[in-house]
Amino acid sequence: METMTANQADLTPRQIVSELDRYIIGQAEAKRSIAIAVRNRWRRQQLGGDMREEVAPKNILMVGPTGVGKTEIARRLARLTGAPFIKVEATKYTEVGYYGRDVESMVRELVENAIGLVRERERKSVEAEARHRVEERLLDLLVPRPVDFVVEDDDDHQDDEDSDAAAKQYKRTRERMRLMLVTGELDQRKVELALEQKAMPVMVGSLGMEQMDLDLQGMFEKILPRTTAHREMTVAAARDVLFDQECEALLDPEKINHAAIELAENVGIIFVDELDKVVASDSRGADVSRQGVQRDLLPIIEGTTVQTRYGYVRTDHVLFVAAGAFHRAKPSELMPELQGRFPIRVELNDLTQADFVQILTEPKNSLTRQYTALMETEDIKLSFTDDAIESLATYAFKVNQSTQNIGARRLYTIMERLLEELSFDAPDMSSQHVKIDAAYVAQRLEEISEDEELSKFIL
Repeated sequence: METMTANQADLTPRQIVSELDRYIIGQAEAKRSIAIAVRNRWRRQQLGGDMREEVAPKNILMVGPTGVGKTEIARRLARLTGAPFIKVEATKYTEVGYYGRDVESMVRELVENAIGLVRERERKSVEAEARHRVEERLLDLLVPRPVDFVVEDDDDHQDDEDSDAAAKQYKRTRERMRLMLVTGELDQRKVELALEQKAMPVMVGSLGMEQMDLDLQGMFEKILPRTTAHREMTVAAARDVLFDQECEALLDPEKINHAAIELAENVGIIFVDELDKVVASDSRGADVSRQGVQRDLLPIIEGTTVQTRYGYVRTDHVLFVAAGAFHRAKPSELMPELQGRFPIRVELNDLTQADFVQILTEPKNSLTRQYTALMETEDIKLSFTDDAIESLATYAFKVNQSTQNIGARRLYTIMERLLEELSFDAPDMSSQHVKIDAAYVAQRLEEISEDEELSKFIL
């Protein structure tokens, strides 16, 4: 089976960087490294059997302060390539024996993500057949098929004639109803549906017991009785319910599970954030567990086999992208073996004032575009002048420099403060055009230029 998606096969590193540039400002080195890593996965798929198994993914460690785009790069990349992707925080895992989640659960989450992707793809392939089946089931509800009856006398010939006439009449009626159903004339007609309901037990487990809970849940799903409830609803609502039922009936769970495992193994991406938080500063207390998390992460990243409810999953070719600010610790303080599993090191830079200007204006999903769209829902036309953008960037950069540097996230605070009054009054304002210029910005943000007021803006 072909495990690379069509998108991945078409994207060159240059195209990947270009797409990332639409959403993320700067950080060219990080974008290039991750684009090459993704392309190498496609290249591996073109190799022969033996060599293909030998080529390992080039895992990446991104080092940089918060809010500069580490998570966004990985998240956008996964969406761009259609690969199974999960983001986890290293801090929520603890060494086996401590209170916390086991590191293998990240692989199970990746497979669940892959199941969703494959199921969506397979669902699209059966939609046409499902719609046809839904139409037939709705017609059965609207025009019930005639029940054959037995005439007590011995006139079999007359009985056959009556049956043929009834069948022809039923067929004509059904076709008329089909036409009305297709044109939407029957959407508000009421029908009664029999819906199957499964009794689900409440699973109470401890952290780190995810797989056991899933296994027990799967067992109970098979043995618990199912009940049928009758509900009256419109044809329009019934169409959606029946469509979901028919899609599920047409899907092959075994095929989906097999394809999902293969997809996760070959193109899956696991983003491990806050890796610096599991660097042990000494050998006492919680630091013992932090060191243990590194030891438990090592086999997963190096390549092992993890049991999931869908089958065994090998992590040999999963791409791991780790990130951390590494303010107090250094990447060199990680276990040597773990360091070796991240051969590509990328350093992300602090955002400059010019970067803030670009972040506010250039990305497809920039904050100025978001707030403009939100205000349009209240029939208010919002526009930002160039000097307003410059002023906002100056304030954001200044606050980051004076207090905790939280990168681009500072813009969320600044923008909320700037438009707080307008957002509150917008429903009561008639259709207006509001121009945001430097004076407007200064009027509403001037207090944050005073040191004593800065504490209010630390997230």
